[in-house]
This record gives sequence, structure tokens and C-alpha cells, in this order.
Amino acid sequence: MANLCLKKLLEQAGRKDTNYFTRCFASYLVPPLQRTSLSQMGLTRQHAKKEPLLVPTQAFATDEGAKLTGMKINHNAKKPFENVGRKIPHQIIHLIDENGNNQGTMHRSDVIQILEERGMKLVLMNQKADPPVYRLMTGQQIHEERMKLREKQKADPRGGPVQQKQVVLSTEIAQHDLSTKIKQIQQWIDKRHHVKIILQQRKTTDGPEKMFALFDQILDTMPGKATYLSQPCIIKEGRSKCALRHMSDKEIQVYKKKQKDKEVHQDDKKDVLDSDALNQ
Repeated sequence: MANLCLKKLLEQAGRKDTNYFTRCFASYLVPPLQRTSLSQMGLTRQHAKKEPLLVPTQAFATDEGAKLTGMKINHNAKKPFENVGRKIPHQIIHLIDENGNNQGTMHRSDVIQILEERGMKLVLMNQKADPPVYRLMTGQQIHEERMKLREKQKADPRGGPVQQKQVVLSTEIAQHDLSTKIKQIQQWIDKRHHVKIILQQRKTTDGPEKMFALFDQILDTMPGKATYLSQPCIIKEGRSKCALRHMSDKEIQVYKKKQKDKEVHQDDKKDVLDSDALNQ
């Protein structure tokens, strides 16, 4: 009887129209759906909302943290004129009182005691000195110094970002128009702007020499003040460019020294020529 039932099952499984074997045992192959109550569903959804989210953030970095993370630190950047409070990073400092009198070197614990006793504020004046120089100041003195520094930055054009100006000229420009353009360039240089000059040559047969000579002519009108930011170069045939900038204080000093040495050399040469003329 058992063999007959098994044979019947195999025959039904072999038919193409219906897989009886799969129909019979499907309930055992596919797990039943798990029923979940409404209260359990609400609890699951409420719990899912409380899962932490991964949000990319940028952490605040001090000098020590920046060294670990590889961030670049500009140690030459100007520090704000502010009170350092009790957080004095240096153990020994050079102290100046609120009246400008030199108090010599002190331990930071002694300085903190003075701050508490006299109700003063401490401002870092020179960090590169050995030991660093600090000054006792009142809140009013700090406010006045900040106002002076702000006015100084407004008056100094170097305090703001560098602007770039552009002027387009032709090698066939009239002398009057060229003088007007040069005055404009000089005004921009005085404001420490970068000036990009583009020259167009009408006669390409003249070659780039005429354009380069005009660049030098413009630069020669500002001796000891302007220099090339980028050297003259050819953009394409009949068109070239350069950029001018204001000299730095160090470059101005070097220029003045060279001019002084040149004048001394010319005077010595003149004296030698005069002496030779007298001997003849």
C-alpha cells in the first residue's frame, strides 16, 4: 500500500501541467508569516526613530589637535587684541603694568594673583620675545587700543584683500591717452592693487619687441614703487600681457640701497675723470 502511494506521488510530480509534489510540501518549504500586533508595530517604529544618525561634522581644532590631524597652522597670522584671562600658556612672562612701567619677569601664578587683587586684564603684546611680553590693562584701555587698530587697518590699503585691475592698450596709442592710462595704473599701484596690462599690436610685422618695450616704459614711470608680478609674455600673435604689483617694504629698501650705491659709484667715476683731465 505504501509503495502504491509513493508511486502515485512520483507520477503526479512528473506531469508538466502541475507539480503536485511542490503543492503538497509548499507549506513546509515557505515559513509562515509572523503576525505582529498593532502595539508591537508602534513600539518598533518608535524605537527606529531613536536610532543614531551618522552626520559628517568638522570638529574644532586647536594647535595641538591640528598637529595630530595634519592641518596647516599659520603661526604668523595676527592675533586678536584681547584679554587672555587666567589661561597663561607661558610659565615665565615679562610683565608691563597698565601705566607702561616695566615690572620684569614673573611667574604666571604671581601674575594671576596681581590680576585678582587689582582687577586688571592681561594682554599678550609680543609672543616671540623671550620671555613673552604681557601687559596689564583695564577694559577701557583694551577698547581704545582695538579702536586704534581698527582705524589703522581702514587707513592702510594693505589691510584688505588684494584686488586685480585690468587695462587694455594698443601699441599705436597716442601719447596723451598713454599718459592718462599710466596715471590710472599708478593710482591702482598706490592702493596696492595688482594691475594686469594687455597689449595689442596693430602691426604684427614689428614683432613683440615693441610690446615689451612699452611694458618697460610703463614700469619705469614708477621707480622704487612697482615691479612685475608676472613677466611680459606673448598670449598669441600680436597680443601680450604682464602684471604689476606694489613693491614690498623689503624690496623698496633694497632698491634704495642699490640706487645709493649707484650714485656713489657714479660720483667716484666722475672724480676719477676730473682728476685725469687735470693731469692732462
